[in-house]
Amino acid sequence: MSDERSLNFIEEIIEEDIRNGKHGGRVHTRFPPEPNGYLHIGHAKAICLSFGLALKYNGKTNLRFDDTNPETEETEYVESIKEDVKWLGFEWANEQYASNYFDQLYEFAVELIKKGLAYVDDGTPEEIAQQKGTPTEPGTNSPYRSRSIEENLRLFAEMKDGIYKDGEKVLRAKIDMSSPNMHMRDPLMYRIRHAHHHRTGDTWCIYPMYDFAHGQSDSIEEITHSLCTLEFVSHRELYDWFIEQLEIFPSKQYEFARLNITYTVMSKRKLLQLVNEGFVNGWDDPRMTTISGLRRRGFTPGSIRDFCDRIGVAKRENIIDVSLLEFCVREDLNKTAWRRMAVLDPIKLVITNYPEQREETLYGENNPEAEGGEGIREIPFSRELWIEREDFMENPAKKYFRLGPGLMVRLKHAYIVKCDDFVTDEAGNVTEVHCTYIPESKSGEDTSGIHVKGTIHWVSVPHAATAEIRLYDRLFRVEDPGNEERDFKEYINTESLQVLPKAFIEKDLTGAELGRGYQFIRKGYFTMDKDSAPGKLVFNRTVTLKDTWAKEVKKG
Repeated sequence: MSDERSLNFIEEIIEEDIRNGKHGGRVHTRFPPEPNGYLHIGHAKAICLSFGLALKYNGKTNLRFDDTNPETEETEYVESIKEDVKWLGFEWANEQYASNYFDQLYEFAVELIKKGLAYVDDGTPEEIAQQKGTPTEPGTNSPYRSRSIEENLRLFAEMKDGIYKDGEKVLRAKIDMSSPNMHMRDPLMYRIRHAHHHRTGDTWCIYPMYDFAHGQSDSIEEITHSLCTLEFVSHRELYDWFIEQLEIFPSKQYEFARLNITYTVMSKRKLLQLVNEGFVNGWDDPRMTTISGLRRRGFTPGSIRDFCDRIGVAKRENIIDVSLLEFCVREDLNKTAWRRMAVLDPIKLVITNYPEQREETLYGENNPEAEGGEGIREIPFSRELWIEREDFMENPAKKYFRLGPGLMVRLKHAYIVKCDDFVTDEAGNVTEVHCTYIPESKSGEDTSGIHVKGTIHWVSVPHAATAEIRLYDRLFRVEDPGNEERDFKEYINTESLQVLPKAFIEKDLTGAELGRGYQFIRKGYFTMDKDSAPGKLVFNRTVTLKDTWAKEVKKG
């Protein structure tokens, strides 16, 4: 986090707590995901906030898995979450699980029963929901609310021992059925689930509800600042009530605005729909807003941390333009990505006055934006080159500064060439462009005195390698697909993936590394995909060199 900006409201709270010596000036945060899916960019904001604050104030962060729902949680998700947090650049002080505390949480529940503050309810979910009342009308007491402490202790023990079926009984807190806060109207604490748990197996058949497990887990770990999103504001009263009644470590909850981004959906449920209904190819599809999808697409940890820092921490919901995220990755990759040439839609260029057997080695910096350029690469050059089809026009328009009959252009890192003629097939498609080169115009040694306005990239035909190129774009056509009246899936951008089966790339790219960003000169930023295999390279476009959507919006 940058120290140059003003403090956000959570930093102000922490600094005041430190000044007052609260918790001995200690800062201990936690990131508590439920392992029922893959993390997305919204989680990245929460990760950067909790871990970033602990780093700033010399504190600690726990990674705690909220694994209280055995039917939806899997070890696969636990491992993916750990990988994502590490990839973002953070290390947790302690790896914990809510299931670590099942014995302790059970004892907490027994204590509340003994205090007359919890009871076993036999009502159906529908009956309990009806008793809750409405936000404007008070609830009504359950007929089981007056059970004796002894009976509640016996029934709760029997729930634990597996005597009852799923849904037969629940444990509720006894608070206030007329409270204006619906969460305080005798909320559920435990439900029966005869389901195999990914860590505890079949040891338990009762599981704590989130509102009961969360605050108590924070307290057990002595978390000083429990950070969560705004939808939990109404839960805070209950969070505090449980801690106060149990007289345990007074963890405190603080809420911040969740992350909403244009052209995306951030709901885990909707992301799961996209996966299960085949709109995308898995949780790590590069069009997904999951961290694993962004990583596969070529986003960098630094760009995501920068994005989270730039959007800041607010108390009010707002929506962030996805262009800011794309700007951050461009900024980062511009400083780190190695430059290479790749021709995505090729036609052949033949230099007719270049000797047929001659080849030479040219040179280019790996990254001219980096100090020292990060080294020099060798670039083979020959008589026949691949160039982009869009870099040639049979009847050049005015101010067209690339190739066309009689026009001159510089070949990147090489020579100036002049177009003399071209060849077409039976359908009239251009198949070859014939040029002559100016020997005295070699880049870095140019004595020709000729000045041209255009520079194009190329790949030597005999030295080229081939690759499949996947051009990814935004998954949705509208800014707010999740909040429209129609089904969000109706707004999917059917052109969000374009596959180019055979592009030509510099042979150097056959040694590309997974996770490294490359700038394909004039085409955008790319990274090698995990589908790559020897002899079959696949590259994903991370982002274009410029914001092309802004132009489309202007056109529209």
